[in-house]
Amino acid sequence: MPAQTTSKTNAKTNSGRFFEDYKIGDVIEHAVPRTVAEGERALYHALYPARHALYSSDEFAANCGLEGSPIDDLIAFHVIFGKTVPDISLNAVANLGYAEGRWLKPVYPGDTLRSVSEVIGLKQNSNGKSGVVWVRTRGFDQMGETVLEYVRWVMVRKGNLDAPAPETVIPELKSALAAGDLSIPETLTFADYEFTQAGEPHRWGDYEVGEKIDHVDGVTVEEAEHMMATRLWQNTAKVHFDATFRPDGQRLIYGGHVISMARALSFNGLANAQMIVGLNGGAHANPCFSGDTIRAWSEVLDKAETDIPGVGAIRLRMVAVKHGAPEFALKGDDGKYLPEVMLDLDYWALMPV
Repeated sequence: MPAQTTSKTNAKTNSGRFFEDYKIGDVIEHAVPRTVAEGERALYHALYPARHALYSSDEFAANCGLEGSPIDDLIAFHVIFGKTVPDISLNAVANLGYAEGRWLKPVYPGDTLRSVSEVIGLKQNSNGKSGVVWVRTRGFDQMGETVLEYVRWVMVRKGNLDAPAPETVIPELKSALAAGDLSIPETLTFADYEFTQAGEPHRWGDYEVGEKIDHVDGVTVEEAEHMMATRLWQNTAKVHFDATFRPDGQRLIYGGHVISMARALSFNGLANAQMIVGLNGGAHANPCFSGDTIRAWSEVLDKAETDIPGVGAIRLRMVAVKHGAPEFALKGDDGKYLPEVMLDLDYWALMPV
């Protein structure tokens, strides 16, 4: 009787999608719904110096008309984003940008989140080795209600370099959300807002369009904290986990880690920009690596009244830079981001008038 041999295959494992695997109109239901709990908040505050009062105190949030303190807006973003990684960006070169992001409903401890994405754009790069994929992702809670939606585009490697290039489709996206596009919790009120508890006295009316704010503080990124964040939100992109995946042998710091760090640093000067409700655009301009020190500054791009008395919307550009970057500098004479700029994020937040 001949000896039995066992062949080793990858038939049952997921090697991730490559650029040629995407088709316009594909709808992808991402695996593994996630129930978020209070521990998520505690770990988030351990990873980042987050201090916005609405996400720290049930009492403060209840005083603002909510049922309690929601899970931080960016926790919801990271959880929903992380669900998409195995299907969208496992073989990514880099995440490139965001648009049309809307937080539609607060997420509370005990809510279960899941994600669904639709492919809305494709463009092969001129080198023929990779391409850009645009997806619109929606995050749903256990009631089937949408809590968050956004568009992102990501550069993905080709698995078969001989695969023909798809027809180029670049989606038309809004350059910015209008104030009327924003979703504001119906019960939200800042009528009895406690500025002392929030940490700063500055109201919506105290900020001027064009004003720039240096958030002063800096935090040096540690490898262990970054790896904890990527595991927490199940972001399994190879560039974040596997040091052999990049030619320079360095793990790329997860872009969401930079976003959350910059947002936490922005508390100093924007403590009353409580709720993020819109994401107009964003770019991970240059890579961040362990050992880099992140600093942040913001620019007021716009202001708008809302339908809720006492609640104003403020549009902010949040820029994360490496230590030593020129003050308030963003791009060079050639129109390209300066090498010290890691993040350029354009978002709407809610603030007491």
